[in-house]
Amino acid sequence: MLQTLKLSARRAAVFAMVAVCASLLTACQAPFTDNALIVPDLLTNPERFNGTDVTVNGAYLNRLNDPAAHLLALGVSTQDNGLGVEPLGDPIWLEGFPADQLREQLHQPGDATYGFVHVTGRFESGAAYGPNNAFKHRLMVSAAEPFERIQRSEQRIGGATGEGITAITALAADPASRNGQTVTTQGYYFWNGAVNVLAEGVSAEQDGANPQPIGAVIWMEGFPPPVSGELNVGPGSPPAYVWGKVEVVGQFQGGGSYGKDGAYTTFLQLDPNSADAAKAIK
Repeated sequence: MLQTLKLSARRAAVFAMVAVCASLLTACQAPFTDNALIVPDLLTNPERFNGTDVTVNGAYLNRLNDPAAHLLALGVSTQDNGLGVEPLGDPIWLEGFPADQLREQLHQPGDATYGFVHVTGRFESGAAYGPNNAFKHRLMVSAAEPFERIQRSEQRIGGATGEGITAITALAADPASRNGQTVTTQGYYFWNGAVNVLAEGVSAEQDGANPQPIGAVIWMEGFPPPVSGELNVGPGSPPAYVWGKVEVVGQFQGGGSYGKDGAYTTFLQLDPNSADAAKAIK
């Protein structure tokens, strides 16, 4: 029950119910009850449902920059690379949502968790709820389950293969031993417009969507664009993401704060003008 809508540069990976009414409920009746509400039912008539137990279908959203806010909305929109998720319409704050149990079954583009869910709980309205009292409505969750269970697959680099190659896990585990040195290492290059790293591996949904770096991760700059074209390139222009298995040569630094938000403790600077800086490998 997903619908994708493109709005120029911003993609409304618009998880919106295909028919925002009883037809959706009929189409999705198994394994869910056929009397479930949708979010607009609650928001257009909150007085009717205030203080009652309800079952509702909607889009769950939790962003890393606001981890305490577990929200339920009609749908969500994202950028082409899956990041920057936003609720469609006014959201309902979910109190007691079992995020830890369900997170692995939902979409995880890297800065948020989201997906369609079926939620039961006590609906409340008429006050201020949630973090910073920012929400007009609350659902005190007693049960929740996803509409679909997202499955992800992983690809990881093995140990160092070849003379003179330092394993990426060794660089991450003991950065001081290689600090300031030129190193040759192998891993998975990953870029999505916000992140530019060399990782131990990449995890993606089964259809290839929402790839994310996993394991040991090093912030990396100077990756030569021509090599990107030999890797997995996402949709859009510029592409939503680029990732693939590579061998790189660069100046390694450790023990600092590098990259986006200074969140990385190791850094690899490549020479984009060097023919030996990076190559795609099998």
